[in-house]
Amino acid sequence: MRTGFTIVGAALIVVVLWEAFESIVLPRRVSRRFRITRFFYRATWKPWSAVARRMRAGKPREALLSYFGPLSLLLLLIVWAAGLILGFAIVFWAPGLMVSGSEGPASFGSYLYMSGSSFFTLGFGDITPVGKAGRFLAVIESGVGLGFLALVIGYLPVIYQGFSRRESRISLLDARAGSPPTACELLRRHSARMDKLDTLLSEWEYWAADLMESHLSYPTLCYYRSQHNNQSWLGAVTTILDTCALVIVGVEGAPLRQAELTFAIARHAIVDLSQIFNTAPCPPGDRLPPGELARLRRTLAAERVKLADDSVADRRLHELRMMYEPYVAALSRFLLMNLPPWILAGEALDNWQTSAWGKISQGIKGPTDLGEDGTHT
Repeated sequence: MRTGFTIVGAALIVVVLWEAFESIVLPRRVSRRFRITRFFYRATWKPWSAVARRMRAGKPREALLSYFGPLSLLLLLIVWAAGLILGFAIVFWAPGLMVSGSEGPASFGSYLYMSGSSFFTLGFGDITPVGKAGRFLAVIESGVGLGFLALVIGYLPVIYQGFSRRESRISLLDARAGSPPTACELLRRHSARMDKLDTLLSEWEYWAADLMESHLSYPTLCYYRSQHNNQSWLGAVTTILDTCALVIVGVEGAPLRQAELTFAIARHAIVDLSQIFNTAPCPPGDRLPPGELARLRRTLAAERVKLADDSVADRRLHELRMMYEPYVAALSRFLLMNLPPWILAGEALDNWQTSAWGKISQGIKGPTDLGEDGTHT
C-alpha cells in the first residue's frame, strides 16, 4: 500500500515538472490532450467567461475579462508549486521516513509542512528528515524548488515581452485603420499612397508570424486583452485578413503579391490558434451582406479606390472569407472578443482623438488630412 503511494507521489512530481517544461522551456505547440495546464484553463475559463457573458457589453465586462490572463498565469504557477510540494510530501510520508522535531508521531501534515519548507528553502529546521534517504530527498526538493523559482522569474518577462510586441503594432493600427479598425478605413486612408500599403502589409506579415510563434508557445497570451476596449489581437488580424482579401479580389494599384503573402501567414496563425483551444470553425454569420458590400465599394470609390465589381469578384471574395471567417468567429465566441466590421456604420473618432476628459477639439485634423509633407491640407 505504502509503495503505491510512493509511486503516486513520484508520478505527481514528474508530471508537474514535465508540464512546467512543456509550458515554459519547450518552444513549440504541445498536442497531447491530457495536460494539467489544459485542464486548469478549461476549468477556470469556463466559469469566468460564463459570468462575463451574463454582463452587458461595456467597460465592466472588459475589465473582468482583462484580469483573467494575468490572474490565471499566477494561479497556474501556484498549482504547479502545490503539486510539487504535495508530491514530495507523499514521497516522504509513504515509506515512513523518520523526521525530527515533530510533536509525537509525525502526521501527514508534518510531512507536508517539511516539504513546503524544503521547496521554498526556508530553513526553519523545526522539522527535519532523519536518515540518508530523507536528507537526500530534502536536498533534491530544495534544488527543484530553486530551479522552479528561477524558471518562473525567467518566464514572466518572456510573457510580457510577447504581449508588448503584439500590442505595439495594434496601437499603430489605430491611426491607420480607425477604432475599431476596419478594412474599408485602412484602404481609404491609403488611397493617395498605395505604395505605403505594401510596406504596411509586409510589416503585418512579420507580425502575424510572430503572433503565431509566440501564442502557440505561450497560449496564455491569447487571454490577454488590449489596452482599449475596441481593440484586440483577434480584431487586428481579422482586419488585416479582410484587407488582404479585398486586395486579392482586385484593388487598383494595391500590392497584390504582398497581400497574398500576408493573407497566407495570417490565416495560418488563426487556424493554428483555433486548434490550441479546440474551437472548431463555426458559421460566422454574414459580416458583409450585399448591401454593406455595395456601401463599401461606394465609400472606397469616393476616395478614388477602385474595387473590382462583378460576379467573379464577389464569388472570389466569398471564397477567401470562408478560408478564415469560420475560425475567427469560433475564437471570437470562445474568447469573447468582438470581430471588427468591414465598414463602420457611421462616423467614429480614433482612440488617439479621445481622452478621459472628452474629445479633442474638432478643429484638429486627423491623419487622413495630412499631406505628403506632414502638413494639414
